[in-house]
Amino acid sequence: MSVRDWISAVLLVSGALFCVIGAWGMVRLPDTLSRLQAATKPQTLGLLLILAGTAVRLEPHFAVGLVLAGLFQVITAPVLSQLFGRAAYRTGGVDRSTLVVDELSQRLRAGRE
Repeated sequence: MSVRDWISAVLLVSGALFCVIGAWGMVRLPDTLSRLQAATKPQTLGLLLILAGTAVRLEPHFAVGLVLAGLFQVITAPVLSQLFGRAAYRTGGVDRSTLVVDELSQRLRAGRE
């Protein structure tokens, strides 16, 4: 095996492990906001590592598409997580007693006035 094969294998396996950790967090974490955290952070890093491991094995002109897929994931995952969290908050899917700082309730009250 060449050095490229080893680098690719390490990146692919570590990316898969991050994806498994994120899925495990989705099952084990107790509330909506924690599950959103588990759905975005390790999954995004896992996908980026898998894309990097794949890019190591491909020719450079094919890796451009992988970079675009990774960039799209990095841009959209936090935005969608924020939107889902806000929707869960507004529909009562979040236990507000567990929040340390609740800035959204202040904004929503100010918007009604």
